[in-house]
Amino acid sequence: MWITFRTLEVASPPMSTLMTRSNIALCVLEQLLDVFERESSKIVTSEQTSEYSDYLAFFSWFQSTDITSTVGYDNLIQHMNDGRKTCKELEDFIKQRVSIEERYGKDLVSLSKKVCGQNELNTLKRAFDVFKQQIENVGLSHIQLASSLREEIKKLEEFREKQKDQRKKIEHSMENLHKQKTMFYKKTMDSKKTYEQKCKEKDEVEQMLNRSAGVSNSKQQEKLQSKANQSKQSAEDADRLYQHNVSTLEKIHEEWQMEHIKTCEVLEKQDCERIHSIRNAMWVHTNQLSQECVTSDEMYEEIRKVLEQCNIQKDLDFFIDLKRTGDVPPALILYENYYNGQRGVTPSRAPANPRRMPLPSPESSECEPQYATVGGNGYSFVRYH
Repeated sequence: MWITFRTLEVASPPMSTLMTRSNIALCVLEQLLDVFERESSKIVTSEQTSEYSDYLAFFSWFQSTDITSTVGYDNLIQHMNDGRKTCKELEDFIKQRVSIEERYGKDLVSLSKKVCGQNELNTLKRAFDVFKQQIENVGLSHIQLASSLREEIKKLEEFREKQKDQRKKIEHSMENLHKQKTMFYKKTMDSKKTYEQKCKEKDEVEQMLNRSAGVSNSKQQEKLQSKANQSKQSAEDADRLYQHNVSTLEKIHEEWQMEHIKTCEVLEKQDCERIHSIRNAMWVHTNQLSQECVTSDEMYEEIRKVLEQCNIQKDLDFFIDLKRTGDVPPALILYENYYNGQRGVTPSRAPANPRRMPLPSPESSECEPQYATVGGNGYSFVRYH
């Protein structure tokens, strides 16, 4: 935090005014404090702050007027614990996603090994081969995605444990200082009560001594005087002890206050880093899932391309050339008379026509989708009637 102070000018007093050096210093100090308060107020209320503001913000707003209270510090620690819990929840969330992706990928790879279309021929067989291969590739891609997500989980775990170790040292130091401050505060308050009690006893003895003056004998007077001296000495001793404890408590409180400032700085920095890391982790996670969709679609595109190369005429020709048995049908079975051995007249048969008839056009129902081709408009989209 940088504060620019304007130059302070102290007017020279007239010769008739006697101003000691201490008075001048006091005047300058008051003006410095006044400027500091105004500049500090501007910093706190300014709306033009950067994303990561100065690290005294937590310290400025988590104080307490009770010297033994730790409510501000407790709220900060609770907030940091909640943040650590959020990190753990995000880790568990991504772990479940890893399990889903891995299981899905393995199921796809297993599915691609199943028998499917093994009896097909030519272009349709090629389509089945590419279809199964790309399904396997999609499964492997999901398995690779699960591996990448594990790396992000590892980074989150390392970040969370690193912050945990840093906070452990701070919390240990703050707890020790708070115990010390609380214990000495109690000790100081006890010494204050003792001091006040001794002062009351001293006042009572002195009042008794004053009332007995001229009334009691010399022996009683000496006894009261001795008691008054003892009570005075006890009050002075209690006063010194009380002052010593107050001074020691002030030092302990100052030490605690400085440690509290450092703790607030570290905790606010950690909170900024935590928010940034969680946001970044979710961003990377989303990008990985989006990239997986793009990769899968590229593999599915290979299937669409090979499906467009399927040719019904070529597949039929290929099957005929591979499995044909001949173009002459079997002769007709003639009637033969058992008694006279006569045979029926062989009916005339039209010569076989080797020319193939045109292929029938497949009919599509109204609800059956038509798929666009590469050259057509709206390629890769399903069009319904």
